[in-house]
Amino acid sequence: MKEFKSLNDILDFAINEEAMAAEFYTALAAKMKHKEIKETFEQYAIEEMGHRAKLEAIKNGKGQKFSDVKIADMKIADYLVDVDEEKTNITYQEALTIAMKKEKAAFRLYSDLAAATTDEAEKKLFLNLAQEEAKHKLRFEVEYDENILTEN
Repeated sequence: MKEFKSLNDILDFAINEEAMAAEFYTALAAKMKHKEIKETFEQYAIEEMGHRAKLEAIKNGKGQKFSDVKIADMKIADYLVDVDEEKTNITYQEALTIAMKKEKAAFRLYSDLAAATTDEAEKKLFLNLAQEEAKHKLRFEVEYDENILTEN
């Protein structure tokens, strides 16, 4: 597990994770043929950049608030098979599956980092970041539930 020497190290790590997520959603959008679906993933990329900006503001001493609300987990991603991300012709269902699994992995990473630290400020930041990732996953799960599961 990655070790951090300071809160700034944690923030740098999280900022990089958000930038990579934005790149991921931009690349996923490029693989979508349907205009509305493409725009949806482009919007997710923009939101990830907003999260990056929020973390950068925290790093620069501008306080940001996170919600203390615990996010529900529909656990849809737990029952889906992995999808090859390198595939060029990805369906909407496959794209949602990839996105849910990515957000779940990010949630687990931040949760594990929170469990591994004894510093209360670090623990709180990691738990808040985990909840942000849980929000993203929930949005994809709701989308999957409404647009994929109802079709089957």
